[in-house]
Amino acid sequence: MSGRRRAALVRGVGARGLTVVGVLAVLLGGGALTPAGRAEPDPAVFSRASLGDQGEPITIEARPFTAFEPARPDRLRFGRLHFRGGLELTSRHKAFGGISGLVMLDAARFVAVTDKADWLTGRIVYDGSRPVGVADAAIAPMLGPDGRTLAARGWYDTESLARDQGTLYVGIERVHRIVRFDFGRDGMAARAKPLPWPAGLQGIPSNRGVEALVFVPKPFRLAGTLIAITERALDGAGDIRAALIGGPQPGLFTIRRHDGFDISDAALLPDGDLLLVERRFTWTTGVAMRLRRIPQAAIMPGAVVDGPELVGADMGFQIDNMEAVGVHPTAAGETVLTLVSDDNFSFLQRTVLLQFTLADE
Repeated sequence: MSGRRRAALVRGVGARGLTVVGVLAVLLGGGALTPAGRAEPDPAVFSRASLGDQGEPITIEARPFTAFEPARPDRLRFGRLHFRGGLELTSRHKAFGGISGLVMLDAARFVAVTDKADWLTGRIVYDGSRPVGVADAAIAPMLGPDGRTLAARGWYDTESLARDQGTLYVGIERVHRIVRFDFGRDGMAARAKPLPWPAGLQGIPSNRGVEALVFVPKPFRLAGTLIAITERALDGAGDIRAALIGGPQPGLFTIRRHDGFDISDAALLPDGDLLLVERRFTWTTGVAMRLRRIPQAAIMPGAVVDGPELVGADMGFQIDNMEAVGVHPTAAGETVLTLVSDDNFSFLQRTVLLQFTLADE
């Protein structure tokens, strides 16, 4: 999100008072496969040393809450989702905040990126299935190809994160770049390696660039493809432009835009479908968020894809400026969505982590 739009969102939230919760986002990257062909993360690819030992340890305080809709605290079912619990996260460390992308390595461990080009790693603590805290957190600046920080190069609007086993991909919106890191080998000391920019996405506005990245693992049809989705770079029909990078069918496609919502992140569900996180801000209604599901079978060059809404929420719910979504499977076969908000480093907003289970029906 651009600085101008951030300022507008902050002023709007402040004008309405802050009952706003953000949503924690993560990508289900590549990894081991179950007999049913579902992709699961391979936590062995990331050792503890590759996660946080090279970073600065920080303390993250967490305030748990059990109601997604405060006016109806006993309600747990929301559309196709079952609410597990949420956390309001704070830290005295000046670099904490602005979380805009996240990967869940397993049910607890995560890697995240912030708007200001920092890595954030940690572990979600549970009471049963309910998140109650964050432990073992560490933060470090992301490094460019020459060892200087990305921020020093001006590559600091890091908005998206995807995983292919030990490789992490990061999208940088303002300068229109996608870079890869050998994070499984080098951890927070990994250096960025730029990828060629996808043909057909040249000339998009600086504040509407790639906002979501998803890597498709085997055995899915698009295995080996990096999906790059813009926030709101529209085609002539008013739909959102996206690209398939590498894989068996590289090219461009578009996502049908509805009701003025923009895309803030995406993840791959265990069956291969695409999960979209969408957000909207208006001066009259404040912030809103929505999750949509796009069939992977519909995604191909030249396609205009669409899909059903799984859940929607406005300022009557615990939401904020949703920036990331994460997915992990449980041992019982459930699919858990972890959502997080970007507080834009503003005291008027919050960093909120939410978890939901995707219901079958």
